[in-house]
Amino acid sequence: MKHHSALLTDLYELTMIQGYLHYDYNPGVVFDMFFRRQPFNGGFTIFAGLDDLLKGLKGLSFSKDDLEYLAGLKIFSRSFLDYLADFRFKGDIYSVDEGLPVFPDEPLIRVHASLIEAQLIESYLLNVINFQTLIATKTARIYLASGKGTILEFGLRRAQGLDGAISASRAAFIGGAAATSNTLAGRMFGIPVKGTMAHSWVMSFESELEAFEKYAGVYPDECILLIDTYDTLESGLVNAIKVGRRLLKEGHHNFGIRLDSGDLEYLSKKVRAEMDRAGLTGAKISVSNELDENIIHQLLTDGAPIDYWGVGTNLVTAKGDSALTGVYKLKAREKDGRFQPTIKVSNNPEKITNPGIKQVYRFYNGQGYPIADLMTLDDEEIISGRSYRFYHPRYLYRSMLVSGCSRIEPLLSLKMKGGEISADLPDLKTIQRRCKENLDRIDSSYKRLINPHIYKVSISQKLRDLKLGMIEEYSNRR
Repeated sequence: MKHHSALLTDLYELTMIQGYLHYDYNPGVVFDMFFRRQPFNGGFTIFAGLDDLLKGLKGLSFSKDDLEYLAGLKIFSRSFLDYLADFRFKGDIYSVDEGLPVFPDEPLIRVHASLIEAQLIESYLLNVINFQTLIATKTARIYLASGKGTILEFGLRRAQGLDGAISASRAAFIGGAAATSNTLAGRMFGIPVKGTMAHSWVMSFESELEAFEKYAGVYPDECILLIDTYDTLESGLVNAIKVGRRLLKEGHHNFGIRLDSGDLEYLSKKVRAEMDRAGLTGAKISVSNELDENIIHQLLTDGAPIDYWGVGTNLVTAKGDSALTGVYKLKAREKDGRFQPTIKVSNNPEKITNPGIKQVYRFYNGQGYPIADLMTLDDEEIISGRSYRFYHPRYLYRSMLVSGCSRIEPLLSLKMKGGEISADLPDLKTIQRRCKENLDRIDSSYKRLINPHIYKVSISQKLRDLKLGMIEEYSNRR
């Protein structure tokens, strides 16, 4: 079992935990992880990071060095440090399947544990899920903008640190990337790796043609030439065509060029025309250079004949949104052997939490498309074929009646029991396939880059009544 340092948490988690221990207060609790708004002003979010989270929780512990560091802070008692020495997470985790499209307010992860355990994992859980979900979502937007084309993730050198680079490669593959330039991520996760040459290769030889010939000599069956080192059309393309025609004559067919600067629409069209004229109709065109979903969409709209999209900085740094708004809130607390719902009340309706232990159901129409999600209390029975009243989660007197659904699917299922992974975790290719299949099922109005339709996430009448009652009870106590 791989050790994951439990020091990867915010200090206030530890100060609170010491307080709970001091008062011998450690009831069973239930926490929900959810997010409040769609990233990138989009219409969907792709859930990612679950596999890494579960494996991390399984190995979470404090090493001797960790405890010595905490002792040196002079704020923790010896008895507390002795407690941490034996700490292991023994809780249960319910979660949405990785790769599913998800939406604001609904619980993505439900944690059942002692208060101390649930509190300690908060920062770790949010770090893993928020980042990978953000990157998977960004990639899915890029993948869709490319017309479900071939996205190559080239973000290692611009990623937010080494761990960010590894996590981003994993999440990007879930969201639809076909390959990564990150060879370590390729080994760790089984992601296909791709890469050709940099400008430095071309500049290292006496001439551009020599550089291309040397490269083709080593990689005749994987020859992608970077043609914009000196003059894209007058030099790079001319020399690439010479090499490409020779390779074709010798029986090598996997040839192409890459553009990394300039007007990609104009250049790709000129390159396509010249290569076709030279008989290189099967040659591929790859592009890079600060691409994102909006640029790619515009290039395709303008008819740019591009086969591969190398996306780096704007993918792994999630250009347009710095973080997913994921939060982790207490929803139920054990008292006298029973769980009692808890609620956070605020003057801002969007910050009033939905109390209690909950399930989320996805309702599908006759064509198999999801039409809405319904949050319910976990003990409610939801059956296909019935009509259900959906209440707005914030404006509790607004509702709609939903009927005639062909299928209703619960989204949260048990993934970890007593600190042990209890579900079969699919490989990354299976998760990517799940993501793509579910994106295909979402109506196109939710996938628009600009002004997407808002997918409805509602609460059941029973949950709505509980929420209203608890708000009123709190108001009367003040």
